[in-house]
Amino acid sequence: MYIHNIDPILLKLGFLEIRYYGLVYLLGFILSFIFLRKNKKELGLNDEDITNLILYLAAGIIIGARIFHFVFSEPYNLIKDPFEIFRIWNGGMSFFGSLTGVILIGYIFCRKKKINFFKLADILVFPATISLILGRIANFINGELVGIITNVSWCVIFRDYQGCRHPYPIYAAISHLVLLLVLFIIYRLKGIKKLREGILFLSFIIFYSLFRILTDFLREDFRFFGFTIWQYMGLLFLLLGLFFMKKKLFQ
Repeated sequence: MYIHNIDPILLKLGFLEIRYYGLVYLLGFILSFIFLRKNKKELGLNDEDITNLILYLAAGIIIGARIFHFVFSEPYNLIKDPFEIFRIWNGGMSFFGSLTGVILIGYIFCRKKKINFFKLADILVFPATISLILGRIANFINGELVGIITNVSWCVIFRDYQGCRHPYPIYAAISHLVLLLVLFIIYRLKGIKKLREGILFLSFIIFYSLFRILTDFLREDFRFFGFTIWQYMGLLFLLLGLFFMKKKLFQ
C-alpha cells in the first residue's frame, strides 16, 4: 500500500506555478518540432511551416480535448457554466478529443500545403506516444484518474478518494510503453518490407484504442452497461482504425 502525497507543482515563483503536467505538454511540442525538423525535406516543409504546424496542432489538441471532455464527461458543468470550457487550468482533457482535433487540423494543413497526411501522421506518432507515457505519469503525480478500489499490495490511497485503489495512470503508462515498442517494431518492418504510409499511424490508433478498452476496466469512472464512455469511444476508434488499415493493406 502506498499513500499518495506527491506535490503536482514542481516549482512556484510568486503567482507562477510550474506543474509536471504542463511540462509534459511542452516536452511533447518540443519533441514534435524535433521530429518534424528532422524529416522536413521528406515532408517538403520549411522551418516557418513547422512552427505554424506546431501552433495549429497545439490549438487542435486543447480545443478538441476540452470539447470532448465536457460533451462526453461533464455536460452538466458545460450547461451550468459554458465559460468553464476555457478554464484549462481546472483540468479536464480528453485524449480522443485531442486526437480528433489533431487529425482535423493536420488534414487541413496537409491539404493546404499539398503534402501527404499519412506521411506526416507516421512521423508524429512517436513524439505523441512518448508524451502519452509521460502524461499518464503526470496524472499519477496529480493524484487524478484513480483506479477502482482494490486490496492488491501495490494499491494507492489517493487524497480526496475513499479506499485503496488501483494506480490506473501507471497501468496506462505501461500500456503506452508497450504501444511505443509495437510502433518501433512496425517502423523497423516498414523499412524492411516497404509498408504503405499510414500503417504506423493506424497501428497507433488501433493499439491505443485496444489498450484503452482493457485498462479502463480498472479505472474509476461512470459506466453505461458495464463500460465507461471512453471504452465505447475506444471501440469506435478501434473499428475506424481497422477499417482504414484494411483499405491501406488491400488497396
